[in-house]
Amino acid sequence: MKIASNIRDNMSHFHSLLDVETNFDIVYHTLVIGGRQSCLYFIDGFTKDEVLLKLMQGWVSLKPEDLPDIAHDFSKKYVAYGEVGLSDEEQQILIQLFSGLSCLFIDGYSECILIDCRTYPARSVSEPDKDKVLRGSRDGFVETLIFNTALIRRRIRDKNLTVEITQTGESSHTDIALCYMKGRVDEHLLSTLKERINTLHVDALTMNQESLAECLFPHKWYNPFPKFRFSERPDTAAASILEGNIVVLVDNSPAAMILPSSVFDIIEEADDYYFPPVTGTYLRLSRMSFSFLSLYLTPVWLLFMQNPHWIPEWLSFITLSDEPHVPVIFQLLILEFAIDGLRLAAVNTPSMLTTPLSVIAGIVLGEYSVKSGWFNSETMLSPDTALC
Repeated sequence: MKIASNIRDNMSHFHSLLDVETNFDIVYHTLVIGGRQSCLYFIDGFTKDEVLLKLMQGWVSLKPEDLPDIAHDFSKKYVAYGEVGLSDEEQQILIQLFSGLSCLFIDGYSECILIDCRTYPARSVSEPDKDKVLRGSRDGFVETLIFNTALIRRRIRDKNLTVEITQTGESSHTDIALCYMKGRVDEHLLSTLKERINTLHVDALTMNQESLAECLFPHKWYNPFPKFRFSERPDTAAASILEGNIVVLVDNSPAAMILPSSVFDIIEEADDYYFPPVTGTYLRLSRMSFSFLSLYLTPVWLLFMQNPHWIPEWLSFITLSDEPHVPVIFQLLILEFAIDGLRLAAVNTPSMLTTPLSVIAGIVLGEYSVKSGWFNSETMLSPDTALC
């Protein structure tokens, strides 16, 4: 729907749409610019007040003969700010307003002047807890999209780096940025990804990237493994872009989605590259070995327990020393469930108490479980080794 050129009609319509009398954070200012009635809408908390104040001080000093005939000329001449746009579509104006832009309506102009002087509440750029490194950068992505793209631009100063932005979500209109290098990216994968994002029919990305991943691959719900590689480190994202991958950034999420990816990419860490080649190769090989053992060690041990005659003499120490009161398969399943319960308790415990309570719980429950006869000591060791 197009907006009108009469300021009274626009104010009446947008006052009704925005319900400014109820929403205390939606602010409007009426002022006279060059003898014409004007109205400025913005969201409190999303706007740099000092910038708006300086702009309004300049506008109120204008005379009627100073005003041009069209809004485009006014924006170029009297909006002394870097990012300015125009729109005459009601829905687009509302989306931009809720995104943090300030919307200026002037009587006689059939277009709204969109002024980008927004600022978002954001935490400091600090090292992510999950992707800590012994060497290398100590910065990490945050929940503000523009900060995340700036962290990547800081590392890749090349004209071929492309950052495309799009929106999805009927209610949320969540910003999604696609970062890639021209000439290195898989064009077929890029076009497929764009098409899937643009054709999404979803109300909101409530869980940010996980919601986007489920929407892009809706028929893979039975797969417990990650569909993408996730990273909160801008150096990892920049390295992936230079390798020809696509990085997807979602507003309000401090992690980047990297695709395509494989299981070998998922088990990589930044330390592999910040150490000398020999050390980095050793760390990667050891991590791959541990990942393989964590998947196959416990099932192989269970197979040996069910077929003791297969156990060679030099592995005789892995057999159960005591007669099991509970079948071994049920012992392993109960232990996995108990470990998940301890992990959940640790997550919901204040940080200063997490480590001591976890150690005490592991020792007390482990000793009690063995002495009570519920578990054998060998069974207690097997899933713990796989978990490490």
